[in-house]
Amino acid sequence: MSLSELSEWPVDNAAGALLRTDDARTVDASGDRDRVYELASVTKLLVAYGVLVAVEEGAIELDQPAGPEGSTVEHLLAHASGVAFDSAAVQEPPAMERIYSSYGYELLARLVAEEAGIAFPEYLREAVFAPLGMARTELAGPAGHGARSTVDDLSRFALEVATPTLLHPATVDGALAVHFPGLPGFVPGYGKFRNNTWGLGFEVKGAKRPHWTGTRNSPRTVGHFGQAGTYLWIDPDLRLAAVVLTDRPFGAWAKPLWSEFNDRLISQELQGE
Repeated sequence: MSLSELSEWPVDNAAGALLRTDDARTVDASGDRDRVYELASVTKLLVAYGVLVAVEEGAIELDQPAGPEGSTVEHLLAHASGVAFDSAAVQEPPAMERIYSSYGYELLARLVAEEAGIAFPEYLREAVFAPLGMARTELAGPAGHGARSTVDDLSRFALEVATPTLLHPATVDGALAVHFPGLPGFVPGYGKFRNNTWGLGFEVKGAKRPHWTGTRNSPRTVGHFGQAGTYLWIDPDLRLAAVVLTDRPFGAWAKPLWSEFNDRLISQELQGE
């Protein structure tokens, strides 16, 4: 089994890569890695990284008020602000429930643009995409779900997260840790969890089952999937990362295919060590 299995998926187009993060190496790949795909919510990983650059530059602060009253930049990044999925409606007080919110990322983008004095898509390009050589990546729509990219560009991003150059390693470690632990909430498409673990932008797998990553992925696995049929995960314990992009919206076809596929990828790589 290899990533070439993607050619058998029930999608029109797919591409992917499996990476070793300890030596920044692509160990397997399939499809056109330069083809541009809509990312949907995988966008949030890129946006969160840009927001953290703004924090390190001093344009904003994690504890700066943002979003609903009582919430901060940290709350918005971790889906703990209480703001609704797609509007400014407030559904809960901050840090009471993990309410997955794309609108919260639009609030973050607006805040960075105001404080940095530059349109957020341009800020993201200058702060993240350009220095990483992500030439075919752009934020073309809302900050919660409007980016486009390629497998090669997202592979560069995954390796950056594993070995940071744009941010201090401690900042990235903090982003990949669980913020506001113990909050219940829904993972779109997978149901409600009593402890819906999330970092700053990055979902943390934790003890969630079922899950879109593999059963062999460690609890510290972080990443995101998108309704465009896309995903990116990074497993610091296995020192592996995977990027898969398709052009079929996420749905029943992806469950349990994604999880089983990730398990086979991991098994193949570990057996080859």
